[in-house]
Amino acid sequence: MKRYERYAEEIAELIRSGTLRPGERLPSVRQASASRRISPATVFEAYYRLEARGLIQARPRSGYYVAEPVAARAAEPATASPSPRTTEVEISELVFDVLGSTRRPDVVPLGSAFPSPALFPLDALARTLTPAMRRLDAGRIVEELTTGSEALRRQIGLRYVVAGTAVDARELVVTDGAMEALNLCLQAVTRPGDLVAVESPTFYAALQALERLQLRAVEVATHPRHGIEVDSLAEVLQRHPVKACWFMPSFQNPLGSLMPEANKRALVELLARHGVPLIEDDVYGELHFGARRPPPAKAFDRDGLVMHCSSFSKCLAPGYRVGWTAAGRYAQAVQRLKLMTTLTTAMPSQEALAAYLQHGGYDRHLRQLRQALADSQARMLAALARHFPAGTRVTRPEGGYFLWVELPDGVDALLLQRQAAAHDIGLAPGHLFSADRRFARCLRLNYGHPADARVEPALRTLGRLVHEQRRPPEPLPRAP
Repeated sequence: MKRYERYAEEIAELIRSGTLRPGERLPSVRQASASRRISPATVFEAYYRLEARGLIQARPRSGYYVAEPVAARAAEPATASPSPRTTEVEISELVFDVLGSTRRPDVVPLGSAFPSPALFPLDALARTLTPAMRRLDAGRIVEELTTGSEALRRQIGLRYVVAGTAVDARELVVTDGAMEALNLCLQAVTRPGDLVAVESPTFYAALQALERLQLRAVEVATHPRHGIEVDSLAEVLQRHPVKACWFMPSFQNPLGSLMPEANKRALVELLARHGVPLIEDDVYGELHFGARRPPPAKAFDRDGLVMHCSSFSKCLAPGYRVGWTAAGRYAQAVQRLKLMTTLTTAMPSQEALAAYLQHGGYDRHLRQLRQALADSQARMLAALARHFPAGTRVTRPEGGYFLWVELPDGVDALLLQRQAAAHDIGLAPGHLFSADRRFARCLRLNYGHPADARVEPALRTLGRLVHEQRRPPEPLPRAP
């Protein structure tokens, strides 16, 4: 951990514990530099990061002060109470209908599932491509068809080691993005008609995968900050013949929730007792705002039941379509399914990524990306507090780039989405994130476009539309 990260975390802990209270002044840059024996630049960097996270605020010619907590401006959504019934999944038509226009460049991308491409080092990646392909041994193209580039798998393996997670290199299969990894893992452990446990709410692409494979869903209570409630899952496993779980323990889409390490360990141990595999969707794991990456559930796997899936699409190379799975005891089954479907992942993309990971300053890029996202989140939370009515509840994730917004009573998110579309604003209404479309008052908002000047005006417009939905209709004039 770097010095500014260490100092920032110490201040953050003092704020969380209440030792430093809202409105209290922090040591000046000069005082902190002298007392901690660190440079003023280090103090400035720490304070800048804390400010971006909304924990402190700068006052001109006065210094830095502990900010009022976001919780004072907007409460957190409540944990959902999902139905104990199993559900046949039919969500794709709604997803296509609602999100079909969100990729247009003239639409403000609040409903998008992707961060801004401007956040990524695409030029640097492009520069690695030609030299990497010149060095490529033609024989390797055939040899590494299904498992993927050995050079890239080695770099991915090193990332696991750095994160403190032990992964056997033979588990790794490179895929066409994380979605192929997730789908292959799901196919490896289920058959049509089987039951799969998902979060509530859950990412609509998981529901679409279940629909395509003719699987049924059962939803598990999910806390907006702490993720899957393990006790709720235990009840589901007792009641239903669950064949697999598809969960996102770190910065879940759409909630942004992060399971504490103890809960992840308990989750893996519970599933091991029942012999139920976990498909772990971890595409946002690198986008943490804290000092270190939270360990995945895979870190606690001793039985090979966790199939950890991730990609570079959300943190480095959108459009390159390179993901992977560390599939545990199911690695051979996943390789065979890959061989029978897409056969291989494009070798130029793999080689460019392998070269960049080795020489391109990936960790430096990630630090800049995390800072940009943390700063953007703070701005969006402040804008929601300014423009949305009382009774709005908002999550406060510690990573990723999504907020989950629970609107006041009387507001229909699907109607709001259609009204917003008329203003060229894209939204992802809560109806998309449950097999039974239960989250009718909720929205997922994307704050991964920090340089887009249209975001603040769009949030102002949305706030006005929400106010108008809540306003009771004017009475009809009386007949003369």
